[in-house]
Amino acid sequence: MAKTYDYLFKLLLIGDSGVGKTCLLFRFSEDAFNTTFISTIGIDFKIRTIELDGKKIKLQIWDTAGQERFRTITTAYYRGAMGIMLVYDITNEKSFDNIKNWIRNIEEHASSDVERMILGNKCDMNEKRQVSKEKGEKLAIDYGIKFLETSAKSSINVEEAFFTLARDIMTKLNRKMNDSSSSGAGSQSLRNNTTKLLLRAPLNVDCDTQNTKWILLTKPIDLSGSSFSDMEAMKWRHKCKKEFNAILLSPAETEEF
Repeated sequence: MAKTYDYLFKLLLIGDSGVGKTCLLFRFSEDAFNTTFISTIGIDFKIRTIELDGKKIKLQIWDTAGQERFRTITTAYYRGAMGIMLVYDITNEKSFDNIKNWIRNIEEHASSDVERMILGNKCDMNEKRQVSKEKGEKLAIDYGIKFLETSAKSSINVEEAFFTLARDIMTKLNRKMNDSSSSGAGSQSLRNNTTKLLLRAPLNVDCDTQNTKWILLTKPIDLSGSSFSDMEAMKWRHKCKKEFNAILLSPAETEEF
């Protein structure tokens, strides 16, 4: 079955319990708001496909539980995330103070080049505000992260937040693709020495590739068959990962892509 999208981006919503992560997710994915949401247990996700620069981007957005007892479960989902939104509640200063702890979790468990954004949610409740917008902006500047105040209830900046994060991921992907093209001459020796393994490298980004390229074989060579031993195949896979930050697939492995 043909894919109906060009790229798949895995996004993550993290932050203290009760800051409105689930409400943000539902506002973006279903344009709905429900005041009776209970706390997320473990993890949940929604999908929405958007269009950026003529490309269809499938966003797989994971909503994590904020409670400490679920932390072991939720941190497992940091791996492979291409974008992470750190959410606090502007009416709850403690949730803002804890953003630094959530950033530390990202540094420990997520990819080093993951795109990040801080969201100060519930900005429609200005009369109960405990965290000024300037304070949120300063924290974001200190960490070099983009910042927006949002309201899932009033649908303020929700679309802009998700589209901005997706666009930043796309920009990074395009930059990597351009860098890969410009460094082609430097990798020519590898190609010349492996005529049986000539490479073509489209960016097939899926939710578990962590921004790496899929390098597909142009000839029907079975790496685990007579052409190469298992050990040789393993060496080539390691070489492609190390030198190209890429995953080398045999033809059989590429069928599902």
